[in-house]
Amino acid sequence: MHIAVCDDSIDELSRISLLLEDYRRKRNRPITYEVFQSATELLETLVVRQFDLLLLDILMPGVTGMDAAKELRRWNNEIAIIFLTSSREFAVESYRVSAVDYIIKPVREDELFPTIDKQLIKIAQEEAYLTLKTGNGLIKLPFSKIVYVEVINRIVQFNLIEGEIRETYGYLADYEGALLATSYFYKPHRSYVVNLHQVTELNKNGFFTTVYKIVPVARNSFANAKATYMKYLLSQNERSGKL
Repeated sequence: MHIAVCDDSIDELSRISLLLEDYRRKRNRPITYEVFQSATELLETLVVRQFDLLLLDILMPGVTGMDAAKELRRWNNEIAIIFLTSSREFAVESYRVSAVDYIIKPVREDELFPTIDKQLIKIAQEEAYLTLKTGNGLIKLPFSKIVYVEVINRIVQFNLIEGEIRETYGYLADYEGALLATSYFYKPHRSYVVNLHQVTELNKNGFFTTVYKIVPVARNSFANAKATYMKYLLSQNERSGKL
């Protein structure tokens, strides 16, 4: 994981850098980081260099951390943002830019470390993939790109976030084990597996997905589907911490 730390205070940058060094040592995780003293410098670097996580101070002179987050979200929805601030007044606004956490200064180990742990787990899950045999050969299909899977007459269709569909011959059982081993795939019907990350709503018609398709729920499975989706939503709220 590569982390960007942005704060106008040199003392804060030094303090957070020490915490990240402690994290790397205590957790034995291969994290790297870079520090920035202005949001402008950070945005310029984000154009040419990739980061997995931003630790971003909100209250900075000139371009604020919130300004930077809004600008970033215009072209990058993937990078995780954790706001660091001495005030809670931006909690609602931070939610609007999809921040994953909101930590009140001074940043403490017991708050920062678990948040980084969650992001590392998320990255590991998103990097998981299936290997599909298609008419054109073998393809690598990341879990994170799958919206839902449907089987029709021994043709397994993988419906992807770009609206693309990949097909392979076989059974849903050939793939559902790997998918359901994660915390965010769910089988609501014998012919479907859905990625809860890509669900916008659940009602009596089924799971509404980000590609505007509905994944049906078996009649006798609705109560379980509702409970599973509620548990998923609660887990997402917990990851957001104090948002």
